[in-house]
Amino acid sequence: MGLFDRFKSKAAKRAVIIGLDGTPYTLVRRFIEDGTMPRLAELAGRGSLLQMDTSVPDISSVAWTSFMTGANPGRHGIYGFLDLQPNSYKIFFPNSKHIRSATLWDAVGKTGKRSVVINVPSTYPAQPLNGTLIAGFVAVDINKATYPQELVPELKRRDYRIDVDARRVQESHDALMDEILTTLDRRIKTLLWLYDSQQWDLYIGVVTETDRLQHFFMDAIFDEQHKYYSAFKDFYSKVDRFVGEIASRLRDETMILMSDHGFTKIEQQVYLNRWLVEHGFLKLKENARSIEDIAAGSLAFALDPGRIYINTKERFPDGIVDKADSSKILAEIKVGMSEITAGGASIVKRLYERDELFAGDCIDSAPDLCIQSVYGYDLKGAVNKTQLMDREVFTGMHTQDDSTCFINASADEIREGKPHITDIAPTVLAAMGIEQPPGMDGRSLFRNSGN
Repeated sequence: MGLFDRFKSKAAKRAVIIGLDGTPYTLVRRFIEDGTMPRLAELAGRGSLLQMDTSVPDISSVAWTSFMTGANPGRHGIYGFLDLQPNSYKIFFPNSKHIRSATLWDAVGKTGKRSVVINVPSTYPAQPLNGTLIAGFVAVDINKATYPQELVPELKRRDYRIDVDARRVQESHDALMDEILTTLDRRIKTLLWLYDSQQWDLYIGVVTETDRLQHFFMDAIFDEQHKYYSAFKDFYSKVDRFVGEIASRLRDETMILMSDHGFTKIEQQVYLNRWLVEHGFLKLKENARSIEDIAAGSLAFALDPGRIYINTKERFPDGIVDKADSSKILAEIKVGMSEITAGGASIVKRLYERDELFAGDCIDSAPDLCIQSVYGYDLKGAVNKTQLMDREVFTGMHTQDDSTCFINASADEIREGKPHITDIAPTVLAAMGIEQPPGMDGRSLFRNSGN
């Protein structure tokens, strides 16, 4: 059976999702056109390759949780890699136990079908399911990252790596590139081993090395003379061969290839708490290290990436803003931040108030305002900066409107309109003949789907 004889039929009941963390649609298109990704080019020629929107904020913990639940953060409760404890300025790291919505594999498991879920961020610690799960970022312990535990000895024998050790950049960029390539190699071998050896109806395998490459080397791909230009393209050639390996194994499964957000070059990092301090909205204790060092008299503060919170009396222990006055403070911040410029142009693309983005039982923990920047200006929540903008070690930043979505279905099978990351789970359920649960906000990409 040839590669293109393997495309799905409407009766297909198994599904494969390959995640390429942070891979932009525009980069995929470029690599298809210049021959870097010939296998994906073949797939795209017979399927549908689409540009996709992701979550706001466009950070992996929010985006991957929105993918796995088909829900907005107001339902699933994850707003960032860092969040605030209730009625407090104390920071905590949300993990899989904080997700308030059921996952795609929960829905699949309820029908008696099995899932294999490998390296999806925000699934740590691994929760029991009908199948196999190896958690991704920010997993720290392979034992707690793996369900069932019987897989752990073999993972160790294979020297499986949960993530790239980004600290290698402190040695050199050469050392970091070697680390990225080695981790990619171990990842691909493990993904293929589990694809072949496990029983499954739904297979999800995520490559996160794409994101790590782009955070540190995104500038390389825009400059043919850059030291790492060829290495960047060679990396994606390896990813393309992996995609081809999966495609060659397909029978009649639905296959989706997706990313959780896009990427672009960083021009400057923008420190929103610095702006709030300079404009009298935020006061910090001396030598502040985090927002836990907020001082009395503060009206608002920011968390990564581009989240603004009004310091209200009803929500925070040292809040000074009455609920009735919060909209006025918010309006002042919106006007002021929309006027932040670089090179004579605004760095703000759009500002969203809470109810424009979020709905659900978890909305009370949502930020009051989310700011989306134009490409090149990475919004940060650091409190220890003395200037509004600078550049640090990263050369690449996330984008919200340039995620990748490929599905091995023809264009006439796919409904009109730009897909959203919350649409992936309903699409998979429709392909598997499983009814979409009521807690999902997305809708199937199939034109004639019942979901």
